[in-house]
Order: sequence, then structure tokens, then C-alpha cells
Amino acid sequence: MPLVSFVLNVLWVVTGGIWMALGWLLAAVLMAVSIIGIPWARSAVTIARYTLLPFGQTAVRRDEFRGREDMGTGGVGFIGNVIWFVLAGWWLALGHLIAAAGCAITIVGLPFAWAHLKLALLALWPVGTEIVTDDEVERRRVYGRV
Repeated sequence: MPLVSFVLNVLWVVTGGIWMALGWLLAAVLMAVSIIGIPWARSAVTIARYTLLPFGQTAVRRDEFRGREDMGTGGVGFIGNVIWFVLAGWWLALGHLIAAAGCAITIVGLPFAWAHLKLALLALWPVGTEIVTDDEVERRRVYGRV
């Protein structure tokens, strides 16, 4: 992890990023308890890790990044996203929007506010998304795959 990303991630956790990561973990636990929600729970844990350390990583559409569709990027993924939105997506997005507003009060907090806004969008429609490092995205761009 580059030094800048490391420093931003440490500041992110210290200034409250951990609370939204815990929100994602709570959503994962609630989904797992229902048994039917286990696929969403796994995804929520992945995004909780991303929420805990967002700098140096990015969320990409899996079909665009991998070059092929799968179950989560087609019609089933659409239905999964609708179910996610109703059960957990809207309140996680709301939490990120509130956190973004709090971070945007100061100039120093603007990068954190921007990260919360990206996470709010991800919270609304996460199925079919993959978390990858910025280096992986750059490599794909250089070699013409994205």
C-alpha cells in the first residue's frame, strides 16, 4: 500500500470510518441470520473491509473488469440489488451521506467526504461489484482490458 493511501486509511479509521464498517458488518450479520441472505452477507463483509480501508482500492463492475458476465451481473444480480436496496442499502447509504456531510465541514475532511459519497452509491446497488486495488485497475487500463 502506498504511503499516501496508508496515511489516509489511518486517518479514515481514526476519524470514524470504523463506524460505517461496523454498519456493514451489522448488515452482514442480519443477512446471515436469515439463511436466505447469506450471499448478501458475504458481499457485505467484503464491502465492510473496503469501508474500513477505502484508500488504495476501488469498486468496479465485475462484468466490465473481468470481461464476462456472471450471475451477479445479469438479471439475477438486478433482482439481488433490488432486494438489497429494500433490506439494507438505503440505510447504509443514508449513514454514509450523514458521515459525508460531517466530513465535508472542513477542507481536511473533503477526501473522506468523497469516499463516503462513493460508498453511499455502492451501498445502494452493490451486487455485481468487485473491490480491487488501484494498481489492478491501472494495469487493466494499460493493457487495454478496461
